[in-house]
Amino acid sequence: MDATLKGQRNIFDEYSFICLSFSMADVILVTGGTGLVGKAIQEVVESGEKREGEQWHFLSSKECDLSSLEETRELFQRIKPTKVIHLAAMVGGLFHNMANNLAFFRVNMESINQQSQAINDNVLLCAHENGVDKVVSCLSTCIFPDKTTYPIDETMVHDGPPHDSNFGYSYAKRMIDTLNRGYSNEHGRKYTSVIPCNVFGPHDNYNLQAGHVIPALIHKCFVAKRDGTPLQVFGSGKPLRQFIYSHDLARLFVWTLRNYEGTNSSVQETAPLILSVDEEHEVSIADAVDAVVEAFGFEFLNVPSLYKQDRRKI
Repeated sequence: MDATLKGQRNIFDEYSFICLSFSMADVILVTGGTGLVGKAIQEVVESGEKREGEQWHFLSSKECDLSSLEETRELFQRIKPTKVIHLAAMVGGLFHNMANNLAFFRVNMESINQQSQAINDNVLLCAHENGVDKVVSCLSTCIFPDKTTYPIDETMVHDGPPHDSNFGYSYAKRMIDTLNRGYSNEHGRKYTSVIPCNVFGPHDNYNLQAGHVIPALIHKCFVAKRDGTPLQVFGSGKPLRQFIYSHDLARLFVWTLRNYEGTNSSVQETAPLILSVDEEHEVSIADAVDAVVEAFGFEFLNVPSLYKQDRRKI
């Protein structure tokens, strides 16, 4: 409304102004909103990243079963999001993936029956059906080919099969990139994804069988210190990893949602975006163990144990 009117707007003008302002507000749906990254985004948004007019909805699995197309459609019709950050997935650490590759693929990607389809397919389909203009999904570094060259970039996602240890989850996540391309090419949608490195932080999964590297090490160290037993870590400790704190990743997610338009600003792109620390800041598993032990103030004897598996450098 023109500022020169200086309060001369009539009731109709006032009503029109309010309606226009509301219609321009962004309603942002975050699936997986109670997980590690979802909670970090919520805390970052509530601590100053939220913009005027934005409405954020952090979804929990108790609120909606995203593997049900019917429930997902009802959710989108009720919340009416304009943008989506898609984090929800069946996730787990290395050994959990190795034991459940089929489940990781079917739950995340493949159609199970006519009424209950994949989480990723449901979310992107309902986003499209409801006119959502921007979706940013979360992938994983495990999607990259097992046999590859370094440094890795976003164009190499489909260049070869992923590592056998978590092929189910890896292929399911790759298919998000395929869906993004389809919605972009056929419908002009701005659906893209990010590929973070290993995430750690508050609200992580500390389950020893299903957790990722850092939370599993924290749990193991806690138990060893509590019980006065040696801390045992599988593998050689030599593999290198890149880690990112969940709140740092959360800020990058918010930036991506608001600013990232792909690799070519003149042509609508859906290429994923790697969110990671520099290769110079890679950390060996042994150094990660030392850091956790130091934080606990725990002196331990690292007993050599059965070698299970070293993963490739990512």
